[in-house]
This record gives sequence, structure tokens and C-alpha cells, in this order.
Amino acid sequence: MSLNDTLANALSKLFHDEKIGKTETTIMPASSVIKKVLDVLKDNEYIKGYEEVDSGKGLMIKVALSGNINKCGVIKPRFNVKKDGFERFEKQYLIARDMGIIIVSTPAGILTHQEAKKKQSGGKLIAYCY
Repeated sequence: MSLNDTLANALSKLFHDEKIGKTETTIMPASSVIKKVLDVLKDNEYIKGYEEVDSGKGLMIKVALSGNINKCGVIKPRFNVKKDGFERFEKQYLIARDMGIIIVSTPAGILTHQEAKKKQSGGKLIAYCY
């Protein structure tokens, strides 16, 4: 079985395991984009942390859940956004202003939409979490 979108599968697994009350989950396969998105989630205290584990089949990620995720998912299609165009997407994907984050891929790396606004940078929308 092949996976079309590993990031969507990872965020879906995070959301569902958080919803049923688990304290830890595993994500497989591991990729650098998933790790960078998990770094952003960790910095914003949506997860406690994660570690890479080498199973016999390949790398997988063990994530320690904190119980702070109400909803998360990917944004498809990956919309382009200019440095002053984040407000439209905040209204569309977040429940309230300044409540939650939109994860953006910018030339400066993968950031939240607030950090991208501060750095005056646009990019492509990847995911949201609140």
C-alpha cells in the first residue's frame, strides 16, 4: 500500500490519537518535513516532544502528546500567500483570531504564520492546528 500524503497521514494520526486520549503515538514513515512540522508544534506547545526510532522496517517517530490539540490538518491545495495576505486564511482555517497557528513554508524555513508576518515573508500554506 502506498501513501500519497505522508504529512496528512501523520497529522490525522496525531489528531485521532489525541482525541481518544492516548499519551503517545507513532508516525511512520518519517520525513524531514514531518519533523519540521513537529518542531513547530512542539515550540507552540501542542505536543510535548518526539524522538526518532529505528525499527526494522525504517525510521518512525514517537510523539509524546500533551492533550492540547483540538483540531489539526493539512491545507490542500497548498495555497500561495503573500506577506500581507494571511488574514484571509486565518478566517478560513482557524476558529478565532490569534487562536491557533497556520504552518507556512517560507524561504526562511517552515514557520508559523505569526513568525512569517514578523519576518515579512510569504510562502505556501502547509497545515493548521488549534
